Amino acid sequence: MLLLTGGAALYGAWRVLWQPNVAESPYGAAYLYIRTGAGWPAVRDSLRRQELLRDPGTFEWLATQREYPAHVRPGRYRLAPGLGNAALLEMLLAGRQDTVAFTLDAFKYKPQLTRQISRQLEADSLELRRLLQNNAYLRRRYQLDTTTILTLFLPGPYRAFWNTSARTFLDSAAATHRRFWTAQRRQRADSLQLTVPEVHVLASIVQRETAKKEDKPVIAGVYLNRLRRGMRLQADPTLLWAIGNFGVKRVLNRDKLVDSPYNTYRHKGLPPGPITSANRQSLDAVLRPAAHRYLFFCARADLSGFSDFAETYAEHRQNARRYQHALDSLGVKR
Repeated sequence: MLLLTGGAALYGAWRVLWQPNVAESPYGAAYLYIRTGAGWPAVRDSLRRQELLRDPGTFEWLATQREYPAHVRPGRYRLAPGLGNAALLEMLLAGRQDTVAFTLDAFKYKPQLTRQISRQLEADSLELRRLLQNNAYLRRRYQLDTTTILTLFLPGPYRAFWNTSARTFLDSAAATHRRFWTAQRRQRADSLQLTVPEVHVLASIVQRETAKKEDKPVIAGVYLNRLRRGMRLQADPTLLWAIGNFGVKRVLNRDKLVDSPYNTYRHKGLPPGPITSANRQSLDAVLRPAAHRYLFFCARADLSGFSDFAETYAEHRQNARRYQHALDSLGVKR
């Protein structure tokens, strides 16, 4: 009887503490999301509603015994198949959450950024939007303003805790920015007589002009040549940003009349901010521009995505006519 009783007690302890209790899923590991400020009832309901445990009752009993309801910590927790109650509870009590790996895509406007982040992290999109509009905070924290703050964000891979706040996300983006801007890159910007935000602005134009890696340094060189000569950039992508329509295939003369500081047909120099978040390749193209005497370029008439470059306006006009005829042959009016 003693052996049977002792065996039953050991089995009961094993069942409550160590028996695999996380339900298996054909989709791999499951995740438990605990929002900031959520309490034990929300955690318990989430476990039951999503059917994450084989036997929720044993976990709830153990959680109560170990006073977990008073020590709930927010986060995104990976529930690996085969995890027992004791190991799961230890992970939750210690706050050993999993990180979220995501890619920040290039964006043109602030709402596009806030939507991307809100899909990946708990960070409140309204709070992030308020911070991006808080000029005093941005100047104090990042030495940027509500326009140049868009230069802070580098498209590419990011990793963060799911319950990252809006402020913490901005600090994380700033850390990524600092790692990219090495002393060598800053020296190159100085040699071009450009500030770091100005490099981002010019790189954003280059990025919108072409997706061809080979053409980017050449186009960067064209714009730098024009800046040195005091010429207007006359960059079509800045007009498209100003009119809010990047789907336009042909820029018309009426577009060049838009009243905007981003209209580089009317205003000399760089626009006040970037027209997209420039990636590393575009930034390095500006920092290492091709050396040449070109002042003009336009899309190649074969519609390959490459550009034709010219030193004189007369040569540029010929290139432009060939491209316009190509669009005409396809019936592209706008």
